[in-house]
Amino acid sequence: MQLRVYSGLGRIPEGQASENLLQGCLVLEGGAFRGLYTQGFLDAMMQNGLNLSCVIGVSAGALGGMNYVSGQIGRSARINLTFRRDPRYVGRKAFVHSHSLLDVGFLTDDRGILEPLDKKRFYRPEQRFIAVATNCLTGETSYFEKGKCTNIMEAVKASATMPYISPMVMIGDVPYLDGGCSCKIPYQWAIDQGFEKIVVIRTREADFRKTEKESGIALKHYRKYPEFAKKLAVSNADYNAQCDETEKLHSEGRLFRFAPSQPVTVGRVEKDMEKLGELYFLGYNDCMKQIEDLKTYLGE
Repeated sequence: MQLRVYSGLGRIPEGQASENLLQGCLVLEGGAFRGLYTQGFLDAMMQNGLNLSCVIGVSAGALGGMNYVSGQIGRSARINLTFRRDPRYVGRKAFVHSHSLLDVGFLTDDRGILEPLDKKRFYRPEQRFIAVATNCLTGETSYFEKGKCTNIMEAVKASATMPYISPMVMIGDVPYLDGGCSCKIPYQWAIDQGFEKIVVIRTREADFRKTEKESGIALKHYRKYPEFAKKLAVSNADYNAQCDETEKLHSEGRLFRFAPSQPVTVGRVEKDMEKLGELYFLGYNDCMKQIEDLKTYLGE
């Protein structure tokens, strides 16, 4: 099968990140295929030896963070910029396999067609990794930590689902969906854990805010899960409040927030491979332009 891939695939960096860790927490916003921005940013961080001791990610942020913890420079981007147009990942075959138009399991399961995840590096206990998902029974945010939960890959899969188009992921007897339904930017978790150095990477420009009208669609679509539906209905307003608080904490020096330097026009399920590749390199170049400031903040 001939896939339409990004024309600049060969320019994506390769290599293995240093195993040396810096104390701090990396907080990764979601955004489906807008996560290519984050993947570029993380690759630049790894190339410069900036490997934080803790990573917490939501949705696409969890997927990108997984590759950051495995230390595989460029892996996440190469997979997405090669397989985005593959129907096993997004499309009819994905629906047959996972009952969803987007099969997150294509990225988390070992199917022998992707660049294998360095599981030995990923599972080393020295570096913490947390995937954020939403409990569909309670509407509350759940934080699944590598080494402390039964199956972190199932938690990543749950975190990276998309409401309305993805089936719920069962972890034990509890159904879960996208962590962004209840918490899109989990900086507060990092603060509550006592981290002094917190780096937040967003996937939309710093002044971007969502329409705050309560979603009646959520209340109707998930009427069998009323607590989840209520949380999803107000998730845009919650997100805007998180954005405002993040900017305040950034200005106070409590955390270091990074965001795209240009307006992001890539859609959540963007098909244009060139736009996706450009977004990856926007993230990469944004990081490189600010790398000295980031090193100073982290005490490097």
